[in-house]
Amino acid sequence: MNYPNRLPAIDESQWDVLQKEQAEEMISGPRGQLLPPFEPLLRSPNMMKHVQRLGEYLRYSSAIGSRLTELAILMTARHWNQAVEWSIHAPLAIAQGINPVDVECINQKIMPTSLQPDEKVIYQFCTELHQNKEIHDTTWQSTVNLFGEKGVIDLIGINGYYTFLSMVMNSAQTPAPETGFQLML
Repeated sequence: MNYPNRLPAIDESQWDVLQKEQAEEMISGPRGQLLPPFEPLLRSPNMMKHVQRLGEYLRYSSAIGSRLTELAILMTARHWNQAVEWSIHAPLAIAQGINPVDVECINQKIMPTSLQPDEKVIYQFCTELHQNKEIHDTTWQSTVNLFGEKGVIDLIGINGYYTFLSMVMNSAQTPAPETGFQLML
C-alpha cells in the first residue's frame, strides 16, 4: 500500500542556512548524498547534525565491522517493517558477504539457515534486543567474547540508531527507493 510522504525532500532553494550547512556536510562525507532517512530530519538541522554523525560512526567505523553492521541494520529494519532501510541495506549486506538466502530468511521472518558463527551471535543478540527488550546472559557473554565490550556497545548503538531512523521514516511515511529488494510486509 502506498501512503503519502508526509515529509518529502525540501527543495534546495528552500533550505535555510543551517539546513544547507548540514546537507552539504552529509553530501561531502562518506554517504555522498542526502539519503531518504535524512530528508525528514533536515527539518531539524541541529538534530540531523548529531544523528548523522552518530550514524556515520556506527555505519562506517563500528567495532563489529561492515558485514556484521549491515546484518544488524537488516535485523532492525525487519523488526520495524522499515522498507527504506531494507531496500538500501539488503544489497549492501549481500555485497559485504551476508548470504542472500539468509537475507531472504530474515525478510520472511524465519531463522536463517547458513549464518556464519559470528553472524549467528549478531542475529541472536538483535533478536533478543528487539523482541525481548533484554539480552540473556549467555548471549551477552558470547557477544562480549567475540567483540569485546566496545563491540557490544556499538552493536546496541546500531540497533538503537536504526530504530530511531525507522521511527522517523515510518512516521513520515518515507517511500522506499526502488532497489529490487522489497521488504515483505
